[in-house]
Amino acid sequence: MTLSMKDEILKRFLSANGEPISGQRLADDLGISRTAIWKHLQTLQEEGYTFETIKKKGYVLMTKPDKVEAPRVTAFLKTERFGQTIHYLEECTSTQTIAYELARNGAKDGTLVIAETQTMGKGRMSRPWESTKGKGIWMTIIIRPDILPHQAPQFTLVAAVSIVNAMKSLCHQFSPYIKWPNDILINGRKCTGILTEMIAEMDRVQCLLIGMGINVNQELSDFPEELHPIATSLRIEEKKPLNRAELVGTILNYLEKYCDLYVKDGFAPIKLLWEEASGTIGKRIRATTLTEVIEGKAIGITESGVLEIQLDNGEIKNVYSADIELK
Repeated sequence: MTLSMKDEILKRFLSANGEPISGQRLADDLGISRTAIWKHLQTLQEEGYTFETIKKKGYVLMTKPDKVEAPRVTAFLKTERFGQTIHYLEECTSTQTIAYELARNGAKDGTLVIAETQTMGKGRMSRPWESTKGKGIWMTIIIRPDILPHQAPQFTLVAAVSIVNAMKSLCHQFSPYIKWPNDILINGRKCTGILTEMIAEMDRVQCLLIGMGINVNQELSDFPEELHPIATSLRIEEKKPLNRAELVGTILNYLEKYCDLYVKDGFAPIKLLWEEASGTIGKRIRATTLTEVIEGKAIGITESGVLEIQLDNGEIKNVYSADIELK
């Protein structure tokens, strides 16, 4: 991964785990002057990092702001492609919009766009998404799988499985579950939405843009009052704040693994993982589509990821897109 010089310096301090690093050693390793090192450290201090100078030993990183910039995320990556290029922004309109432009201009498979806040975050059907600054994960990953256009919706399910497994590996006070097709809930309240968009030709997918909005470190007071009964965060449920960069890195690790599994073996292994994590299957639900309202029992998903609902008369209906309400 190619980092800016400032980010490369930050990465060195993050990896040092509190040990001092001499300015001269940094200058020699990176091929720049001591003055340039000092200027980069000044910039980092303006961004909220603090350093202490220890005589004859160098600089020690003392405190760091909670950010999801590239050096912080890459510390947790075990991927070959996903997250190897990261576009980090303090603020943007929407990571999905920026990723679209990057994808049109040839951004590589696995390119990540991530922001501390979005001013025009969006969910399914262009609904607005609240993106509290510095508290959540607001990101879009560009992926370029070798698939046909009709397979694209299945990658929402791939993403959902990846997020749930990442949460389970880092959180121990709750069990997140998936509400078909694109929400992750904890104790009946939403913490995550997924938005998958496609750039394609008639017979091939150029790329998918998988947008994720995850409520991580919000407290209840961070949500508008009308959302209190229906929204939650990992901090609320885990009863302590989480390292957002670690969660991003862990999600990307799972996502690369499961995308590769899908391309190699098809949807079947993903389907099993999804059904394990589902909070919809076996429940009585109401599905509101563009044309009708269907009530019945969710009995599973098909081999292509379509929801199957059994009506009271025994008939089974396939639902391709709908708003789902658990009864």
